[in-house]
Amino acid sequence: MLEKLPEVIGHALHGMRAGLDKIVFNALGMRQGMASIALTSVAFVDHAPLPSRYTADGEGLSPPLQWADLPTETTSLVLLVEDADSPTPNPLVHAIVVGLRPSEGKLDEAAIPSPGNGGAAGLHVGRNSGLQAAWLPPDPPPGHGAHRYAFQIFALGGAPLFSATPGRDEVFNALREHALASGLLIGTCERPDGSIKIKEAAPAGPLAAG
Repeated sequence: MLEKLPEVIGHALHGMRAGLDKIVFNALGMRQGMASIALTSVAFVDHAPLPSRYTADGEGLSPPLQWADLPTETTSLVLLVEDADSPTPNPLVHAIVVGLRPSEGKLDEAAIPSPGNGGAAGLHVGRNSGLQAAWLPPDPPPGHGAHRYAFQIFALGGAPLFSATPGRDEVFNALREHALASGLLIGTCERPDGSIKIKEAAPAGPLAAG
């Protein structure tokens, strides 16, 4: 979405970032007293680079995720992925999935639809910042520095009704009313020199980088 910006613009916008304080996990204003969900991935560790297979420079698939330590009263889960460092007033939304069943405990690789990939059947996928019900692969501007992609999961109580393709505002309002617990996992991505190469770290599990 931003990879085609000239490198000189990326450098010029280096100081312009939405900020971690604006991701839903922090903007909810409910962290104190909320339970904590353990959100992890076998493909990358917290605050480490995302393997290229999950970005716009690779296959552009959604990464695998696992969660644990849910409150016993959890009825459903919401996944929200935002770019905390996008040069925009608010973080760019890369994925929304609502209605995840607590018993599943995971989301497999490529489960969320993405370009050229139909995704898993039965997922209730919301709108990303490209106005598509899909995974928007990370593609930070060249020269803008490292971007932090916040994978956020929320446990909900009750049964909020979502529209066919809920957006960030709709999800935010539902979370304010129904959120019981939350979890956060951050993956990074960077194009420091204007090339399409992305720094990679070895995966934390059995999946190999693309």
